[in-house]
Amino acid sequence: MADPTDDLPSGDMTFEALSTALGERYLTYALSTITHRALPDARDGLKPVHRRILYAMRGLRLDPGTAFRKCAKIVGEVMGNYHPHGDQAIYDALARLAQDFNVRYPLVDGQGNFGNIDGDNPAAQRYTEARLTSAAAALMEGLAEDAVDFRDNYDGSEREPVVLPAGFPNLLANGSSGIAVGMATNIPPHNIDELCRACLHLIRAPGASDEKLLDFVQGPDFPTGGVIVEPRANIKEAYRTGRGSFRLRARWAVEDLGRGQWQVVVTEIPYQVQKGRLIERIAELINAKKVPVLADVRDESAEDLRIVLEPRARTVDAAVMMEMLFKASDLETRFALNMNVLIDGRTPKVCSLREVLRAFLDHRRDVLLRRSRFRLGKIEARLEILEGYLVAYLNLDRVIEIIRTEDEPKAVMMAEFHLTDTQAEAILNMRLRSLRRLEEMEIRGERDALTAEREALIALLGSEEAQWSRIADELREVRKAFGREAPGGARRTEFEDMPAVEDVAYEAMIEREPITVVCSEMGWIRAMKGHLPDDAELRFKDGDGPRFLIRAETTDRLLLLSSNGRMFTLSCANLPGGRGMGEPIRLMADLPNEARMVALFIHRPGGRLLLASDAGDGFILPEDEALAQTRGGRQVLNLRGEARAKVCRPVRGDHVAVVGENRKLLVFPAAELDEMARGKGTRLQRYKDGGLSDAITFDLAGGLSWKDPAGRTRTVTAADLAEWVGKRADAGRMAPRGFPQNNRFE
Repeated sequence: MADPTDDLPSGDMTFEALSTALGERYLTYALSTITHRALPDARDGLKPVHRRILYAMRGLRLDPGTAFRKCAKIVGEVMGNYHPHGDQAIYDALARLAQDFNVRYPLVDGQGNFGNIDGDNPAAQRYTEARLTSAAAALMEGLAEDAVDFRDNYDGSEREPVVLPAGFPNLLANGSSGIAVGMATNIPPHNIDELCRACLHLIRAPGASDEKLLDFVQGPDFPTGGVIVEPRANIKEAYRTGRGSFRLRARWAVEDLGRGQWQVVVTEIPYQVQKGRLIERIAELINAKKVPVLADVRDESAEDLRIVLEPRARTVDAAVMMEMLFKASDLETRFALNMNVLIDGRTPKVCSLREVLRAFLDHRRDVLLRRSRFRLGKIEARLEILEGYLVAYLNLDRVIEIIRTEDEPKAVMMAEFHLTDTQAEAILNMRLRSLRRLEEMEIRGERDALTAEREALIALLGSEEAQWSRIADELREVRKAFGREAPGGARRTEFEDMPAVEDVAYEAMIEREPITVVCSEMGWIRAMKGHLPDDAELRFKDGDGPRFLIRAETTDRLLLLSSNGRMFTLSCANLPGGRGMGEPIRLMADLPNEARMVALFIHRPGGRLLLASDAGDGFILPEDEALAQTRGGRQVLNLRGEARAKVCRPVRGDHVAVVGENRKLLVFPAAELDEMARGKGTRLQRYKDGGLSDAITFDLAGGLSWKDPAGRTRTVTAADLAEWVGKRADAGRMAPRGFPQNNRFE
């Protein structure tokens, strides 16, 4: 057999299993996504794109207080020098850093339309301008002092920082979110004042537990405010493990309108909820009558957020109304905590609160040591030059003579005064105006000051206690600049216990009125006001006619059994009015086209139903188990093959009467039937040909009744039924004379 590689071109080739090749390449891609795109660095809390944006803006000298520059210029600088990806992705990241409703402490000061809480997108980058904020400047303080490592950019033409010095714990202050390959992160914003206090405590007590740190860090502090109603025990567990969730609610208050009228005003909504979409959702709930106590919603927001909720009646309980809205809308959300970060810039890890703060503090110590060594080197170099200047002043006449007469004055001075090359070069470059007496005094003063600073730096580098004391002083300065006393630094999100509002049933919020439910053969349903008489004149579509007429109340719920064995729940309060022909019932329940309606009736709490298929199988179903919460209904009767649901009747007796299509009647005790929430059931009657026609329950002592062809009710007593009483699954005997020709009991 020929070798399949014979036809391949000659040259160096390697053969590798496809699974191995794919695995290695996918792993490389996954690691790149995790470390270079999705997960933030625990030290500065930034992803590469955000770090590059801030560094590029620093390079453009867009410091706080300077003039704004076009965002298109910034995006171009970032994309061309540091981040070779799409400009729209860079601009989206830049815009988010400027949105005060997304970022607790914005790092970019934007001018122009940067989007809003309604969900509107920012204007194009050619229309907007930006510069750095004070918080961003604090993150980059020390970059020029060798505070962090630098690396080559993507093409080696520039250098970029691996991490920023980070003057405050930005990871927790502004939070982060991202989805990588096989992992994700989601960290909420926090209050800088609380974070700094926790860091100061961790400096004093390095072994402090997460629980102790939570005495300082209360929990998330979202830029949009809101109220966290999560139990304190859950919050502690979330910060201890790095995983959990926080239940966040809108802030609301009752506004008195006088004369007993009132309305609810929402002034803060949950984090990352779009106000426009929220109002649309509440309006949909009103139209669908999902919150019957709510009449209207209005957006009266200007500079401040203001959503007005108008109750349907003054007697409505505001707390109950809001609880219903919290359950049905995004006025209440859950923020999932997943503190998955790059703990050392390379290794992803789900961290606790203590581990994240520890990573930040260790980074700050490393930054302090590097800046101190850098400054020490600068001082040593300056002192060397100053010593040379002093030698020149002490021997000024000789120095001038050497410069005027010697061909190589530098070498002569170095040999005569024992100067270094750097000192001699500095003396030769000295200006004549510097030879005055006052300049000598200034040099001596500068030398003494630098000498003292050098001694202090040497002491700092030699004492770990002094290093942590310096870091603590820096954190206190951060608290002063961004803490609760600074503009916008006060906590916005508050904590409350879950309100003790009793769970009020949906029906209790509906005004109770009598109605008549009319459902046609073709499945068009409507609710007529009042209880109509049996002979009331009703209109139907051409070719259609009446099927069900049920006298009910608006607080009732209807149960609908379809031939496929599914039970659907309909609220009478949500049924269309009776002015027209109604609406198709398939708009309210996901009823398949091939399924037909078997029964429609009012739900009775605590009641029981007799369910049976045309194959002759059935069981007793508790009505409470039949209720469905969704349009899809609930499967209650399992069917096989061509079998279809046939009977659904309330259980009102101790015996079951079954009649087949062969007109054979069987009576047996109801106790022989199983009671279950779902199933195929057990055999009710045995058939040689055909199947089940009808079934009903009754009290044997009162006899079995049916209507004869003349409309009269005929009752067969228990004694007369003796020959039809048997065991479940028997064949039965021919029905007594006078039994309806349609083989039905009702």
